[in-house]
Amino acid sequence: MRGKNILTTVTVAVISSAITVFGISKYYSNQSYSGTEQTNSPYQLSNYSFPVAPSGMAPVDFTYAAALSTPAVVHVKTTYSKTTSYSEGNDVLRQFFGDDFFGNPYGNGGVQQASGSGVIVSDDGYIVTNYHVVKNADAIEVVLYDKQKAQATLVGTDPSTDIALIKIDMKNLPLMQYSNSDSVRVGEWVLAVGNPFDLTSTVTAGIISAKGRKIDILGENASTPIESFIQTDAAVNPGNSGGALVNTKGELIGINTAIATPTGTYAGYSFAVPVNIVKKVVKDLKKYGVVQRAYLGVEVDPTKDDIGGVYISNVVDNSGADAGGIKVGDILTHINNTPIHSFPELQEQLSAYGPGEKVNVSLIRDKDRKNLVVELKNKEGNTSIIEKSTNKVFESLGVELEDVSSKEAQYYDVDGGVRITGIRNGAISQQTRIHQDFIITAVDDVSIKNANEFAKTLENKAGKNVIIEGFYPSFPNKIYNYGLSIPNE
Repeated sequence: MRGKNILTTVTVAVISSAITVFGISKYYSNQSYSGTEQTNSPYQLSNYSFPVAPSGMAPVDFTYAAALSTPAVVHVKTTYSKTTSYSEGNDVLRQFFGDDFFGNPYGNGGVQQASGSGVIVSDDGYIVTNYHVVKNADAIEVVLYDKQKAQATLVGTDPSTDIALIKIDMKNLPLMQYSNSDSVRVGEWVLAVGNPFDLTSTVTAGIISAKGRKIDILGENASTPIESFIQTDAAVNPGNSGGALVNTKGELIGINTAIATPTGTYAGYSFAVPVNIVKKVVKDLKKYGVVQRAYLGVEVDPTKDDIGGVYISNVVDNSGADAGGIKVGDILTHINNTPIHSFPELQEQLSAYGPGEKVNVSLIRDKDRKNLVVELKNKEGNTSIIEKSTNKVFESLGVELEDVSSKEAQYYDVDGGVRITGIRNGAISQQTRIHQDFIITAVDDVSIKNANEFAKTLENKAGKNVIIEGFYPSFPNKIYNYGLSIPNE
């Protein structure tokens, strides 16, 4: 009898508990419960729902990437003559680059200083930065992570990508490992490492917002700009230019270059040159002093989108595309199995190759898919190495030059010419009022088609007075003549 009473008691208890649990759960299921206590207080406890990473993903930790990358990012300080730092029309650039592009150009005379960032890419002192950071510089100083200072020499520049290579005479330096920017995905976490507002070794975090961005900014520096930026929302400010964009492994995926802002400071978006472009530029500048750029030889129609590729609107005669069988009306879809959706993406892929190298081109022609092998060529239409001019007179003139492209020459109705892409302290700035972007077409009535011809002409004019003839792209119909005394070598 006693056992039967115990059993009855247990049964009643279980049933009562079940009813109680059911009642409570039913009550709360009818409530609009957000995890906060409903009171009149302006403050509330945070929601009890904690964000959880998708299955198989660990929380993101930036400490490893920051510790690995910051020692390899340096502070780059430049000194230059203020009279050579400013030319009209640069307010557009200021919206993207901030004052680290120009220093402070709105003063009177004297010497100016500006600063940016750089990334050590080899332990023997090679440092990659932006072209606009060192442009026009008379002197370049590098401040390392441990506060050591060193004077840097300019190895070479590539205005088309806004990349420059400098070198300091030091060994066993911490360096940044290259990643593969083609594998970077939108939404991936990244860090921006640099020296904004002279605040050394600053790290900010964000995500990849977009790839293959063209913002029409580098045309101020070069006649053939290559823009296929990685866009991020990591905070980048003046002084960050030339710094590192790294992944969570601490590997370099881009060089921070520009910000989109109406104020000159960060306003939500920043842009970096993909590291796959940087690698090729650095390799060529180290080996040749000038980038060996490869061209496919096509023009595309950007108005025809949503077609699964880029529409070929023109094929340049005797180009690689012409010889390889590409035709007007083709839709180019892949370069070496990498999908192509826009002209910037096409430029980005081709920038990893040099003249004489071959690429596999996939395209659609009349609804049929074709695969072609195309040998790329240089801007001269062949596969020869483009030599960097080593004429010492250029050094004394204080100018950086690039050849006018054949397309530009045709547009301006000239046989050729040499564009001044940078002016620092030298004979040009001291003796003339020539500004950046001036296109030299003749010296003493002798036609100049390219930098090599200009160099040979000047070699014979050392110690003599000459007349430099040319024009500005903004006023192509007005011819300017400047008297210049060519320094002795």
